[in-house]
Amino acid sequence: MKSYKSLIAISVASALLAISGNAAASAFALIEQSSGLGNAFAGGAAGAEDAATIFFNPAGMTRLKGDQVTVAASFIQPSIKFSNTNSTGAALQTPGGNGGDAGGMVVVPNTYLVMELQPALRFGLGINSPFGLQTQYDPTWIGRFQAIDSQIKTVNLNPSLAYEMNDKISLGIGLDYQHITGTLTSAVNYSALAGGALGTNLEGVSAINGSDSAWGYNFGALFNLTPDTRVGVSYRSKINYNLTGTVAFSNVPGALAAQPALQNGNVTLPISMPDTFSISGFQQVNDKWDVMADATRTGWSALQQLVVSRTNGSVLQSTPENWTNTWRYSVGTTYHYNEQWLARAGAAYDQSPVADAYRTARIPDNNRTWLTVGGQYKVSAASKIDFGYAHLFVKDTPIANNQTATGGGNLVGMYSSSIDIVSLQYAYNF
Repeated sequence: MKSYKSLIAISVASALLAISGNAAASAFALIEQSSGLGNAFAGGAAGAEDAATIFFNPAGMTRLKGDQVTVAASFIQPSIKFSNTNSTGAALQTPGGNGGDAGGMVVVPNTYLVMELQPALRFGLGINSPFGLQTQYDPTWIGRFQAIDSQIKTVNLNPSLAYEMNDKISLGIGLDYQHITGTLTSAVNYSALAGGALGTNLEGVSAINGSDSAWGYNFGALFNLTPDTRVGVSYRSKINYNLTGTVAFSNVPGALAAQPALQNGNVTLPISMPDTFSISGFQQVNDKWDVMADATRTGWSALQQLVVSRTNGSVLQSTPENWTNTWRYSVGTTYHYNEQWLARAGAAYDQSPVADAYRTARIPDNNRTWLTVGGQYKVSAASKIDFGYAHLFVKDTPIANNQTATGGGNLVGMYSSSIDIVSLQYAYNF
């Protein structure tokens, strides 16, 4: 009899690790979910090398023998630096500096468990963070009336089933129960709200916090075209949220304390996490080399506007986003050095959904190019350690966000950004 008690205990411990970690990152979509960083996550829906296939394509679970649990973490270090070129500070306020480095080290943990129910049937459970965002500027910077802190964190529970129809086709399906929390802070220009009657440099901070939980689904198929060639397709659904929470204002002058717009209270924020569709290919060239490729479409057009409203229906903040759908393309290769060691390399091009005309200080995103390396060491017949490193080159990013009419000033300049990622994963077979 298999030791299911031990298997479940390890899975629960891994889940606690995932939930306690910081799931935020500099970009909304987090693909850092598996050992595939070294391949730039090329072939994600077709590789099916370990239990992390639950995220990329649940059908891939049928390729795993016996039961397996994986625990992984990606350490993400973004650098996001603003250079002022022609900004106009908020009215009646000291302009401030460039904001420092808005990026910071974050950790994205995940864990996956696969159990063999029958020779052709697998059950899987994934716990991960598919989306995250974090930017944090110096609180006195020139753009503080547009953004100071921005955070979105998600925790996703993904039970899944996979069935091997025959030696050519496997199908998989899963449910996603996802929890989201968000924080948005910015400075408030009390001097401008009072029309200058209270003097200059009167400001405070507004802090918006909210959370929600919602359901989604995912499914996929894996096609074994030949013993050495396979193709995978997968889809993850859009998830619609209506975050509920509070807004709080600090240092409100007594003369403005009665203004309805400056009252602490309850707020709501509807937002959708986008759907994704992936098609991947995997080819074993010979006993030493594998090659793989992937194309993934993300439905970012679901995010057209961010509207924070009070429960009485009045709009507290409204930010046009007008994001567009994007594609991510990746290629990779694996070299099997010997029975214990393998090496990986990859490259990817990641489109940004953000147009120049609608870029904000909260999400100063742009197109990026990935270069990655990594490897694997088999500790024993039952366990292995995967590791990877990636450097992301981000295109220089202009911003011209004019919020003068609402007291936020006109932020004009250029962002210089890059991202470094290190990942580690341990997998154990029972």
